[in-house]
Amino acid sequence: LPKVFGLPVRIDLIRRAFLSEFTARLQPKGRDPMAGKRTTARSFGVGLGIARVPRIPGLGRAAFINSAVGGHLAFPPSPLKKIHEEINKKEKRLATASALAATAMPEFVKKRGHRFTAEAVPVVVVDEVEELIMRTKDARAFLQKIGVWDDIVRAQKRTRIRAGKGKRRGRRYITPKSILFVLSKHNSPFAKAVENLPGVDIAEPEYLNILQLAPGGVPGRLMVVTRKALLKLSERFDPLLNW
Repeated sequence: LPKVFGLPVRIDLIRRAFLSEFTARLQPKGRDPMAGKRTTARSFGVGLGIARVPRIPGLGRAAFINSAVGGHLAFPPSPLKKIHEEINKKEKRLATASALAATAMPEFVKKRGHRFTAEAVPVVVVDEVEELIMRTKDARAFLQKIGVWDDIVRAQKRTRIRAGKGKRRGRRYITPKSILFVLSKHNSPFAKAVENLPGVDIAEPEYLNILQLAPGGVPGRLMVVTRKALLKLSERFDPLLNW
């Protein structure tokens, strides 16, 4: 394995980097500044024996204020709110390298809940796999042979319906993360064969990020990597050891 896999696991940095990467992908939300304010309501003044809230002329129904039906919100969400958590570039690189190192430590992988019978992690496979395995049933037999299929079964059994309104907004199911395949090409036949398995992620070494290596900010993702991809990981991360 490349030298980067010998780095210490900095859980504090990994969590900060994950939060930064996660919040960078959030969409700002807000309200129409005029929501609840499109009304002719005005206060009728004093001396009428009624509260001085803004009322619609001719109806006498309260409007505009936040305690009235259809009134404006007191402090609505603002699209100007800063939701992206910043992190220094070198800290982010070190956190990604540290999360990569955690994939080579069985204690971290098991702590994340992954199930496997492989003797060592990450599981390194030959480059020919990317071109030879084209069908999902062949991929299943291969994953059983290298001892990681149990994690796919775990992800399938733990797939469940989301609590709350998200279930009717296109986010009906929650599926746990299972195997991370790091391949030299994301569109190879093998990638096509495994891409629809529950919880699987496919990444190229150049674009590997903290969201894939430590989902939820928890290091120790079960990883299957080809030798060619391993060399590219070495080229990308080993220079960090000279800082």
